[in-house]
Amino acid sequence: MATVKFTAMKDGDREDYEFLTAHEIDYAAKTGDRLLDALVQLDEGLSGYKITRLGHSLQAATRAWKDGADTDWIVSALLHDIGDIYAPYNHDEYAATILKPFVREQCTWVVEKHGDFQRLYYAHHLGGNRHARDRFAGHLYFDDCDQFCERWDQSSFDPDYETLPVEFFRPFVLEVFARKAYDPAVIRAGERVALTDPETAKTRTGA
Repeated sequence: MATVKFTAMKDGDREDYEFLTAHEIDYAAKTGDRLLDALVQLDEGLSGYKITRLGHSLQAATRAWKDGADTDWIVSALLHDIGDIYAPYNHDEYAATILKPFVREQCTWVVEKHGDFQRLYYAHHLGGNRHARDRFAGHLYFDDCDQFCERWDQSSFDPDYETLPVEFFRPFVLEVFARKAYDPAVIRAGERVALTDPETAKTRTGA
């Protein structure tokens, strides 16, 4: 069987849909690789900064790694702007949707809201509301998003910062996207994990 028999979904049978499910599982298993390929395309994205969007993403992930962050945080930092390619006006929501089945709820929320939190640093220069984040005041993950932006996002535009390459982060990405989608043990709804781990940071950086 090379293709399904039907031309309209309502005409499919069990054999058709079991065949498609097997193909979908195989395709989904390669999601991490496709995302890494897409990440490299950020090098051709929005210009004007001192580094490319790829450089920014790698720098954010490098800072997370050096801070002793866990895998969920590192991958979230790496992919937080992946939506810039196809969804420049809601890139944060786009990235969060990609991550949602495979990382903690905490990380998904932070990535989804980081656009509003980043406005603190620039919106007032353009006549906008730099305090857009205030509508989330009191949220369980508010402080996490604040620190994600302060430590890893707004600071990661430095061409002189020693940034790790894409290939360094490949194992982290492949690990995350090999997980069972929406596994409650992964999503860990309502739980918080610190962005930084000083002891892990010392081990990684040799400090």
